[in-house]
Amino acid sequence: MSGAEAPGRMDGHGPLWVVPHEVPAIVPLPSRSTEPRWVGVYRWAAVGGDLLAAMLGVSIALLTRFGYHVGPSYLVVSSLLPPAWVGVVALSKGYDPRYFGAGPDEFRSLMRSGVGVTAAVAMTSYVTKTEIARGFVVLAIPVMVISALLLRYALRKDLHRHRVRGRCMHRVLVVGRSGPAATLCEHLEKRPTDGYRVVATCRPRGDGHGHMQPDELDEPDILAAADRHAVDVVAISTDPELVGQSLRRLSWALEQRGIELIVSPGIIEVAGPRISVRPVAGLSLLHLERPSVSGGPHLMKAVFDRTVALGFIAVLSPLLIGLALAVKVSSPGPVLFRQQRIGRGGVEFTMLKFRSMYSDAEQRLGDLYALSDGNGVIFKMRDDPRMTPLGRWIRRFSLDELPQLFNVLRGDMSLVGPRPPLAEEVALYAADDSRRMLVKPGMTGLWQVSGRSDLSWDESVRLDLRYVDNWSMTLDLLILWKTVRAVAYGAGAY
Repeated sequence: MSGAEAPGRMDGHGPLWVVPHEVPAIVPLPSRSTEPRWVGVYRWAAVGGDLLAAMLGVSIALLTRFGYHVGPSYLVVSSLLPPAWVGVVALSKGYDPRYFGAGPDEFRSLMRSGVGVTAAVAMTSYVTKTEIARGFVVLAIPVMVISALLLRYALRKDLHRHRVRGRCMHRVLVVGRSGPAATLCEHLEKRPTDGYRVVATCRPRGDGHGHMQPDELDEPDILAAADRHAVDVVAISTDPELVGQSLRRLSWALEQRGIELIVSPGIIEVAGPRISVRPVAGLSLLHLERPSVSGGPHLMKAVFDRTVALGFIAVLSPLLIGLALAVKVSSPGPVLFRQQRIGRGGVEFTMLKFRSMYSDAEQRLGDLYALSDGNGVIFKMRDDPRMTPLGRWIRRFSLDELPQLFNVLRGDMSLVGPRPPLAEEVALYAADDSRRMLVKPGMTGLWQVSGRSDLSWDESVRLDLRYVDNWSMTLDLLILWKTVRAVAYGAGAY
């Protein structure tokens, strides 16, 4: 292989085309088995954070339950709980470098560990006939888990800041033919916070030159490129030549060098929980599970939605009443704006909002279409003259959408889901876009935490389809958490 930046090399296994990226090559050390220094720093910081969370949970539980009169048995339990917590997190792969800084697995391991510690305490109490107050356990473990999640989130954000500056990255060699390799490079480099920096691509010389027949990608060529660029990861794009025994031998050789091997199956916008590898007839087959759009999980989602919506309505009732009075006195017209939207299965429902525009806004819409700042399908205008001064403020912080809690309580909407579309938008849907209506629309969603009105129509549709295909309660909780930040900054809201 050769390239414009790197001359060709012949070693008896066919020409290799290695294209270096902007990161300079590094002469590898004799041993590559040691992990990068930042991995060890992150791991020890995570262990320290988990110990701190455990001690915080134990201290709060002891002081709340017993004050300053703590029995010796509880002192023993309190001293054993922090190291036990760290051990359970380690068994749940909470300190696995593969999950550092990217994906939900790092947080899932902490939640699984909370369940595991609870079960371990209950079993130990039963076997040893030790009476442990339920109030102590019910307070200590939740505080411990929540504190660990918050500390790990802060640690991850600090890692992301370093990665945005180009530090703490995995050096990646992408292997494959032009099209798939370019796509894989684009996806890996799109989000630097995931920690992958492509330093070179490796593809056959004849690939992409039309009249030339591409050479095969050989194991010695790939290994030589990996050594030359001192990579941490070799990423294989979809390639018919690199399968079976060839890929197996390559994995063995990379294992000896301490280099991680990842293989892209060519499937996009599908999250990990829907993908599983199962052995069938001596082969490792990739199974793509059907998305969950009904049944038990969605019953749990419906119960969660209505319970949380009812709680929010009770807690926010003074704010809701205050906003209703402010809308009423700020301009003539009704307090609530009612609009027909399309819900799950194409069923229409009346969506509620606090009125943020003057009462003649619909009549003036036709004169403003040419000035739209929207995405070509949805009308949006940053300085809409139809908006009242109060309306401009409540829209910035999404307070106009609070009446949708009653839509959630009625079952028309969910707390998290795709954006509720208008009938004229649904009429423009392509065949694939109608999948958005397999679930209830939401007050917030991936579109809310990814740019809101600043998104193009295609980006909005893509995010909604990603949500439908990969829905889970964990994803809902993550989106709700991110919504608080998006609303606080007011980004993309107009």
